[in-house]
Amino acid sequence: MKHSRRQFIETTFAGSMVAVLPGLSFQSDNINEKYKKLDAILSKPVLKKELFSTPVIIESLELLRFNNNFLCRVRSKDGAFGISVANNDQMKSLYQVFVNRLQPFFIGKDARNLEILLDEVYVYQSNYKMQNLALWVPLATIEFAILDMLGRMAGKSIGQLIGEIHNPRIAVYQANGERGISPELTIEHLIKEVGESKAKALKFKAGGRMSHNFEEPEGRTEKLIPLVRKTFGDKMVIYADSNGSYTANEAIRIGRIMEEYKIDFYEEPVPFDWYEETKEVADALSIPIAGGEQEPSLHMFRWLIANDALQIVQPDMFYFGGMVRSMKVARMAHAFGKQCTPHISGSGLGYLYMMHFVSAIPNAGPYHEFKGFNNELPFECKTSSLTSDDGVVTVPSEAGLGIEIDAGYIAKHEVIKG
Repeated sequence: MKHSRRQFIETTFAGSMVAVLPGLSFQSDNINEKYKKLDAILSKPVLKKELFSTPVIIESLELLRFNNNFLCRVRSKDGAFGISVANNDQMKSLYQVFVNRLQPFFIGKDARNLEILLDEVYVYQSNYKMQNLALWVPLATIEFAILDMLGRMAGKSIGQLIGEIHNPRIAVYQANGERGISPELTIEHLIKEVGESKAKALKFKAGGRMSHNFEEPEGRTEKLIPLVRKTFGDKMVIYADSNGSYTANEAIRIGRIMEEYKIDFYEEPVPFDWYEETKEVADALSIPIAGGEQEPSLHMFRWLIANDALQIVQPDMFYFGGMVRSMKVARMAHAFGKQCTPHISGSGLGYLYMMHFVSAIPNAGPYHEFKGFNNELPFECKTSSLTSDDGVVTVPSEAGLGIEIDAGYIAKHEVIKG
């Protein structure tokens, strides 16, 4: 797509200057047409409300805590229930937002109206002022519990509640999150990790993370890029994640090295909220640009997609406020031929929520991040081993989340009061 756009611009300027003005006018009209198309997508419902013929009134919504582990439990007046596991790394700082700003809103509401409730709670008590992790992580935790309850009631997996099942099995990429070590040691660790997961794709860290071009050891990324390709060969799919390390000019320079060694996508080349610079990098390079892990705004995803600043969108199930909002991003991306490869936040059952989401989108990327599961959480899954089998993980197919958390473990938790 980018190559065609470049050709169009070159062809326009090769002609007379008179031809330039219609070209620019067309471009303006074109972006407006894109926004109209995206707005129509955003207006379409995600949750299959038609699966529920009668109201599902929320009677209780609780946040439970055991040490720094957090569970959300929801019950309906008819006795249905659902449970979710929070992003514990974030919830230990945010549980008061859950209890004081979100929990009261949902009591007595009809869970079938989940999409409307997500919009309304955003305004409730001016919660929009906290948009980002402070609001979206607790709200996603609530949404996951409600989806688990509705899935159990309907006998459907969470994926079946928000879409059609396109991907019952998910190929994974092995992610290495290390910085500050030599390229040679990074390779040594990647060989071990890929050997364990049998993944056919991997991702390494580039740059120094939001560091304005600084990294340690100096020159690590430039040495690592060719070394990764040489070590794993041409058949391995290789991704690189900068975590916003670079200014636009440096991101482009590093990106051209990645292109030389056929890296398959370049994630967050500049800081996540540098929208114009993200587009500048995308326009300058042929390597697909990925991003969205930190993006809190549905409206800004709309801009990033319409302006072709990203070729791969990466909403995080927790950081972006749940699956319903993330599905809207995936749908917008799909309409413009872009992939969705969601980010996974670390603790709890983040990977399992991501799997259900990926199962239900038609434009899923070919590989998805694998960090393993929380081994401290005792649960049973009858329809999947939830392990990487030659680089592929099977999505649970039972109702709701598809797992049963040990009742004795749940009993150890205490309800957090406001």
